[in-house]
Amino acid sequence: MNKKDFLNRVVKHIDIKSFDSTPIIDSMRDMSFTSREIAQAADILQLMIKDANCTNWLTLAGSTSAGGCMQVYVDMIKNNMIDVVVATGASIVDMDFFEALGYKHYIGSSWADDKQLRSLYIDRIYDTYIDEEELQACDETTKIIANSLEPRPYSSREFIKEMGRYLTKHAVKKDSLVQTAFEHNVPIFCPAFSDSSAGFGLAKHQLEKPEKHVSIDSVKDFVELTKIKMEAGDSGLFMIGGGVPKNFAQDTVICAEILGKDVPMHKYAVQITVADPRDGACSSSTLKEASSWGKVDTVYEQMVYAEATSVLPLIISYAYHKGDWKNRKKWEWAKLFDK
Repeated sequence: MNKKDFLNRVVKHIDIKSFDSTPIIDSMRDMSFTSREIAQAADILQLMIKDANCTNWLTLAGSTSAGGCMQVYVDMIKNNMIDVVVATGASIVDMDFFEALGYKHYIGSSWADDKQLRSLYIDRIYDTYIDEEELQACDETTKIIANSLEPRPYSSREFIKEMGRYLTKHAVKKDSLVQTAFEHNVPIFCPAFSDSSAGFGLAKHQLEKPEKHVSIDSVKDFVELTKIKMEAGDSGLFMIGGGVPKNFAQDTVICAEILGKDVPMHKYAVQITVADPRDGACSSSTLKEASSWGKVDTVYEQMVYAEATSVLPLIISYAYHKGDWKNRKKWEWAKLFDK
């Protein structure tokens, strides 16, 4: 078998605009177990969207973008549900920016022979495949962008903004999260940016330019994101997975306090995850536990223990078809850093 035998069924991203999940969510509200939790999560997202003073943050960890939810996040920005994105580098670069350059994710099998895949230069994300040669072309593109910039430390937000600017001229797929966020002035932060395809491109850039080069300053990320929290006041978190993006977003409340300004805890919080809290982790704390740290209020919070690709489209389709986003203010927090 050759590479084409494996890379022949493209992952198709679900379109939440093409169906109306309102009857399903409304039915789940009167059910039990995970169904009721999903409906409660949808209701909290609606409260976030309808709250005129609330800045809404999307945090992304895991591989839902590769798994078919990429367009969901694009539509959340296009339809003014989300004002800030905090994500893993993989979600933004290896998955979204990668597809914007014209590459694809492919339907595969979790039972594949990984030695055979490696021999063909195919990378596997559970039951999804990526062409490693295409991923290395993505690495090279981040190096090209870095080479075009003034040598200095950048926040990940600044660098991702330049990636969005690059895509306005060079994108093969126009409807990417990176480009859409750039065009709608929604800042994207990746606090562990080098843990991605961008890291390889930046490493090559620095190796070739040891004296003067671009670097990513994660502390600058933290300060910038905290500035948004200090300016915004009320905020809501809609979190896919956990890990660094979740903790980074939550910690802005504490960081603001350390910097001398008391801000309210995140007013709303939803987390969709399969992580287990019994080892003290849950890929960062449960939302109730986060309240003990002064990060998240517990009046409007909901943990949903489910694999996100199975429930996220229902929740966001519900939000889209309810239509409250049409009356929402556009915060455009990226402009805060243009001053």
